[in-house]
Amino acid sequence: MTKSELIAELAAANPHLYASDVEKIVNTIFAEIANALAQGARVELRGFGAFTVKHREARTGRNPRTGTLVEVEEKGVPFFKAGKELRERVNQGGAAAAS
Repeated sequence: MTKSELIAELAAANPHLYASDVEKIVNTIFAEIANALAQGARVELRGFGAFTVKHREARTGRNPRTGTLVEVEEKGVPFFKAGKELRERVNQGGAAAAS
């Protein structure tokens, strides 16, 4: 599902809201999650999962094209861990689709 599909589904499920308002709401939620992660905070959505930032140490890498050594800087990488309810729903959906 893309962001535009999410907005369309939410707008259809909430006919009392304008699609432009739903788009602003979705964009605001995503922006707040991104801002919190940028500040190093953990974002937890009960039943869905938790977003955190994992830190990768600086290291020496290799350019795959030329084979030369390259210094890779330390960086933060966004990480998502699914919550229990989400994992259960995904596993139930997978079992039902396989049957």
